[in-house]
Amino acid sequence: MRKQHSPRRLVVDERTVYLWTVRHRHGDGEPCRETLSLNRDGIRTRIVFRSGEGRDAGGGYPGHSGGVSDAHGHYANLNEPGVVRALVDEASRRGLLSGGGELDGWDLLPAVAVSRAAAATPEAPPGCPPGP
Repeated sequence: MRKQHSPRRLVVDERTVYLWTVRHRHGDGEPCRETLSLNRDGIRTRIVFRSGEGRDAGGGYPGHSGGVSDAHGHYANLNEPGVVRALVDEASRRGLLSGGGELDGWDLLPAVAVSRAAAATPEAPPGCPPGP
């Protein structure tokens, strides 16, 4: 069994590998936050989801550590490698991963939720007519 906070590997291609961890934190009057830390070639990027109005960053009921959701019904479980890959892909598409630092995860969540939903939708078998 994997240790809870030990880094996991995300292989994007033969030259691109990230080590990643997820942590739930509280701090000095700050709201709860979920942080996905990505490390590639010594460059660390943190994708942070802070709880706030209409934004839940895990922790208490009905959420869980690693779960983030917003008032628009977008949800992601940061413990799932497919979600991490979707966040990496979206941040890369926007050119946000090259310099490291901290990113606001809420800016990425809608696109990630849509891409994950599309990936989970099965395609109709060949020859089936389109739905109504």
